[in-house]
Amino acid sequence: MTKTTYVVGLDGSAAGGRALAFAKERASAAGDCNIVLCYVIEWSPFSFQTAEENEKRHKRREEEISTAHDRVIDPAVAETKAAGFEVEGVVKHGDVSEILDALAKARGAAQIIVGRVGARGLKERVFGGVTGRLVASASVPVTIIP
Repeated sequence: MTKTTYVVGLDGSAAGGRALAFAKERASAAGDCNIVLCYVIEWSPFSFQTAEENEKRHKRREEEISTAHDRVIDPAVAETKAAGFEVEGVVKHGDVSEILDALAKARGAAQIIVGRVGARGLKERVFGGVTGRLVASASVPVTIIP
């Protein structure tokens, strides 16, 4: 029997905390599970910059990864491990829906669990929010926690 894996998208919000709590409940019910916690820093590859700007961008990217680990992922991993779960923490740059789906595929996840976040202005109303894009394109079931 293979281990069940749940991918949980975290963003430091209360909704993300509820998504993690739900994943822990599912993992407890399922038994032998692995929980993968993922924080995605939105990053556009479509910026055209000078070599100097790219060097600064790389440094900023590394700082953002470190900050995400320190503030969100590492505390959540420690708390989840302390509760007796097998857990892994991941921080990546890119499109949230693409990264979560790719991570779910790579880990053979049974499900992606995310918190619902309200619309953030006209852009999200027109193009859809992260959860909408994730649900529309995910290769595994997605659970959205209010």
